[in-house]
Amino acid sequence: MRLRRIATGALGALALLLASAGAVTLSAGPAAANPCGFYETHSDAYYNHCTSDGSRIVIEIDDWGPNSERCVGPGVTWIGSSSDIDGAWYTGRTC
Repeated sequence: MRLRRIATGALGALALLLASAGAVTLSAGPAAANPCGFYETHSDAYYNHCTSDGSRIVIEIDDWGPNSERCVGPGVTWIGSSSDIDGAWYTGRTC
């Protein structure tokens, strides 16, 4: 009898854990499509400036030579081909 209670409790805990993990995955899915900051797809590199104040910022782009800078506004900005861009980050300055 005691073994059955332990097994039932363990199965219940596992089911709860899997259900909560599924909920986290589902809610994180749409936000992962356009994350804040630098991200890339198979062919393109982007910078998403997530802001609600309309500010424009300077980002530094690692483009396999001397790094370049670009002023970007709110939202997603295409910064080049993913084969040409190794990363991009906020410099701490506005423009």
